[in-house]
Amino acid sequence: MKVVHVAVGVVRRGTQVFISLRADNAHQGGKWEFPGGKVEDNETVLDALRRELQEEIGILVQSSEPLLIIEHDYGDKLVKLDVHAVSAFNGEPEGKENQQTRWVEVSALEASEFPAANVAIIDALQQKYLK
Repeated sequence: MKVVHVAVGVVRRGTQVFISLRADNAHQGGKWEFPGGKVEDNETVLDALRRELQEEIGILVQSSEPLLIIEHDYGDKLVKLDVHAVSAFNGEPEGKENQQTRWVEVSALEASEFPAANVAIIDALQQKYLK
């Protein structure tokens, strides 16, 4: 089974992060996610992160750092999530693909509302920012 390599951006403002709702017809549809998308064959993870966040939520990434890498088997799909914390960006994030979006406190993130692969991201954020 082919691994889908995804660049994920945890866009943070203070103790809040920006999340978006997956389309109902998408894999893991109807769940909240951190924005991002597939890394193309000719791209670095950072190039993919910048491109995807500009396309999906309309921001220009100024500064980011690696947060963690997650490999998850959904049974029908293998994903490798290259997760970066985005600490500086230009623009105000919004749903550019008609997706519902919102800012949420890290402390209010509910793992059950996200795809299973995202649980480790929520754990990492809550450990890092809720000390």
